[in-house]
Amino acid sequence: MFPVPVGKMASKEIKDKYAIQAVDHALDVLEQLAGVKAELGISEISRELDLHKNNVFRLLATLKARGYVEQNKNSEAYRLGIRALELGKAFLSHTGLIRVAAEEVARLSAEVNETVYLGIMRENQVFYIEDAESTQPLRVASRVGTRLSPLCTAIGKTFLAFYDEATRDKVIGANQFAAHTSKTITDKGIFLEHLKAIKARGYGIDDEEKDPGVVCVAAPIFNYDDQVVAAISISGPVTRMVEPAIQGIFAPKVIEACKHISRAIGYSGSAYP
Repeated sequence: MFPVPVGKMASKEIKDKYAIQAVDHALDVLEQLAGVKAELGISEISRELDLHKNNVFRLLATLKARGYVEQNKNSEAYRLGIRALELGKAFLSHTGLIRVAAEEVARLSAEVNETVYLGIMRENQVFYIEDAESTQPLRVASRVGTRLSPLCTAIGKTFLAFYDEATRDKVIGANQFAAHTSKTITDKGIFLEHLKAIKARGYGIDDEEKDPGVVCVAAPIFNYDDQVVAAISISGPVTRMVEPAIQGIFAPKVIEACKHISRAIGYSGSAYP
């Protein structure tokens, strides 16, 4: 049996004595690819991690063979592979959230015949982990596995509206107000007032703020500790996501779906309208 260190130095001792350097470096590479940029070249990764290019190449080749990274044939840059997503989804399924939410996402999409997303907040960005696509010819494409700014998405703004002030300010500070379309809110003061309105009515809207012609309506999912842990959005073309339909159909239905999931994972509060 190997002795296991205890006490405040345990973590450092474990790293120093038991860590396998090659594994440590492989995880460093994966974490680099999970950053803001969707793809990175060998030189960029080598520079950021202070590793020799040959070492980075071998690490990437191993990860690519196992499906954890993919290579863009045109640019020869690398990005995360499908196995990385599968591991993330396995983690979420073990928490119970995705097991409950996946069925609700599919049911809601079938009911409204629009694309429905389940998103979480990771590293101050919205990460899409599950979806069900509309069957209509004109529909919003899948975003599963992508990260987006919370400042211009219905899911992100819904998170921010229901966060405590300190968490909200931290996430906002980690992002930049950028004009993706002519409708994107770029003034912080106006944005904060917008968040108050979202919290009051119980749902957020992305009114062509990220992509022209696309409107999204999102509601929060709370856990047993009354914390917002995920959100669901209904996304569709602006021609179908009109104001009367949002108020009469889409907003009530997405709120009801989120309420059902929240109750299933232990929420007993009264944040929903």
